[in-house]
Amino acid sequence: MANKLEVSFNSPQCGWMSIGESEFHTTTAHTPHTRALAELLNGLSSFLESRVQRDEFEVDWSRNPEEYKLFFRRWETTVHFHVVEYPPSEQPTEGEIVFTHHGQVNDVSAAFYQTFAQLYEDRETDEFEFNWRQPFPLEEFRRFENALENYGR
Repeated sequence: MANKLEVSFNSPQCGWMSIGESEFHTTTAHTPHTRALAELLNGLSSFLESRVQRDEFEVDWSRNPEEYKLFFRRWETTVHFHVVEYPPSEQPTEGEIVFTHHGQVNDVSAAFYQTFAQLYEDRETDEFEFNWRQPFPLEEFRRFENALENYGR
């Protein structure tokens, strides 16, 4: 039985991702990358909409002073997702893989959809724009929601 991917983003003070009993926890920088959420939504949408066998994208994720990159690679209907941590340094360094997961495109996308839907639902109560220092990426979220709904049709 495959491990189920669970994803949760709270305000920039906390974010976590888990797979079965293995978990990746990280805080988010006080000023996150301004396009990280939109890039994540666009990348996942492209996986769902794509008719090519292979696709990939990456998203920068900050947690001062460390930096992360979220790497996504799709081969046919499987997504390989891993998180690489880069230590604070003025010189480019090789990172360390700190989290990995693979699963079906629709399952991985659904895990991310659940947390984005929760962010959207709570955006006013949790003061999304104040905490994330950016508006909620509504256009990208709607595209992703539509792509997930129509996946495989």
